[in-house]
Amino acid sequence: MEVFDLKRLIRYYPDGISREMLSDKPEMRIALMCLNPGQKLDPHKAPLRLLMYCVEGKGTFTVGDDRVEADEKTCILCEPMIPHGFEANKGEKLVVMAVVTPVE
Repeated sequence: MEVFDLKRLIRYYPDGISREMLSDKPEMRIALMCLNPGQKLDPHKAPLRLLMYCVEGKGTFTVGDDRVEADEKTCILCEPMIPHGFEANKGEKLVVMAVVTPVE
């Protein structure tokens, strides 16, 4: 069993996104990313299924051609090879937990 106290793991860096790999196993990868207002993770593709969970704050999430305004406790699912990314809204910090699973 693993337990992650997300409150203690949240860290912000002024010059870039904070990225913390919480678990890296063949069957599931979990990462925590913390963004200051205006910081973003540009859309990119991956050959894996992805759940983006907005832990804290507000942001704009991109999945394919769709843009979703999301705030705390929102989950966004993305299928393999679909461009995905997110950006902290102006004046808002954003914390995203990404859960990635392999395609079978």
